[in-house]
Amino acid sequence: MIVKLAAIFFSMILVNNYVLVKFYGICPFLGVSKKLDSSIGMSGAVIFVMLMATAVTFPIQIYVLDPADLGYLQTIVFILVIAVLVQFIEIFLKKYVVSLYNSLGVYLPLITTNCCVLAVTILVVDDYGADVATLGFAAAYIEALVCAVGSGVGFMLAMCLFSGVRKRVELCEAPGPFKGLPITLIAAAITSLSFMGFGGIVENLFNVTL
Repeated sequence: MIVKLAAIFFSMILVNNYVLVKFYGICPFLGVSKKLDSSIGMSGAVIFVMLMATAVTFPIQIYVLDPADLGYLQTIVFILVIAVLVQFIEIFLKKYVVSLYNSLGVYLPLITTNCCVLAVTILVVDDYGADVATLGFAAAYIEALVCAVGSGVGFMLAMCLFSGVRKRVELCEAPGPFKGLPITLIAAAITSLSFMGFGGIVENLFNVTL
């Protein structure tokens, strides 16, 4: 079980990275990654929201929406849960970590509509909801939480890595047509390609555990 959880965790960081592989959460990825401290602060908030949102929405889906045949309300319910969690984080940062709150600016409330966070809550239900019948709710719930944390750590890795890349790009003199957003997108694409090399490593580990 521990090996399987480790495989899920590292798979979400390296192979199924939501930003660099699945291209979710591109807005904060491009907007906040200019500074390392902002990237870390934003990523910490995203990890917390992903974990808590999954912890709340997974049992809601299994024990409330599915039995009542209300699966069509999934997206609305999940967004409401995420919105409440983001509000708590915003209030906390505004009161205790004012500098980080000011540096994140509009991107903090945008976590509510960050497709990366919403995608995690929905996909863990699709991927591990079926395990409830075979492994029991507790095991499936732990898998979902590990997947959520791994996804958040993968988001942080992508943010911090790209923050360093952007600093190097800013020191270079790009050709006129590529200055600004174009060279940033090209750098993001090259960074994404670098993660393709991890596919075989984690995939073999994951296949063994299954």
